[in-house]
Amino acid sequence: MFISFDIFRTLGFPDTRVLKPEQMFAEKELLRSADWVLFPEYWQLNALVHGLKCRVFPSIASYQIGHNKIEMTRAFQMLVPGHTPFTVIEANGPQEREKIWDTLPLPFVAKLPRASMGEGVWLIENRADWQRYCERTDVLYVQEYLPIDRDLRIVVIGYRVVTAYWRHQAEQGFYNNVAKGGRVEHGPVPKAATDLALRVARELGVDHAGFDVAMVGGHPYLLEFNRLFGNQGLQGGMLREAILDYLQREASPQDPDGPPPPQELFPIAV
Repeated sequence: MFISFDIFRTLGFPDTRVLKPEQMFAEKELLRSADWVLFPEYWQLNALVHGLKCRVFPSIASYQIGHNKIEMTRAFQMLVPGHTPFTVIEANGPQEREKIWDTLPLPFVAKLPRASMGEGVWLIENRADWQRYCERTDVLYVQEYLPIDRDLRIVVIGYRVVTAYWRHQAEQGFYNNVAKGGRVEHGPVPKAATDLALRVARELGVDHAGFDVAMVGGHPYLLEFNRLFGNQGLQGGMLREAILDYLQREASPQDPDGPPPPQELFPIAV
């Protein structure tokens, strides 16, 4: 039996009871008996995992690393430094502002530590842009500007790539996010990009995420991942089937001598 805290992301799931997050304390025994607890909110995680010993999906790592761009980037820098854009993270003080301004060539990118769908991201082209950003954040998080007009969204569920597609830049420029007007293009994508997303997902233990990867001269750069990604570029019930397959695989003993599962489920350009 599954318990879901997100009715929309678990539509069509068999043997699933949907609860509102605030019902968590009144349904402790039901939660304890569940095989999986699906898509709790971030504030529920510690109580469910450590208090009730629930098995949650997405994984704890998906929540903890995906909750904050600072923690995410530090994990990337530790694991794949050559595939992480040059990034500076500092407290928002006068000296730190000047240090960053003097260090990064224009233009550069500034972000809020917690934002998604293209919100909280600025292209810094002049001192006025920098000042406006600094007034909006407690922590300075800036990255080098990568010369791209598209990026890749790579969806990983259960340590398999379920789908991947290009996101072309919006008409206003800079943003590739579909929520900001970016255009989706399906078709073959570079294997170097999917290999990078798979490696990071497996080594970090992230089992449900949309990874954003930029290709610069054939070299993949990992920008970020979103634990709760949009479905604008996805088709049919592929997410539901991929999640159910993964949960079943995780619940069943695996034959150590059996064939490994396929890593990709979509066309890849070699």
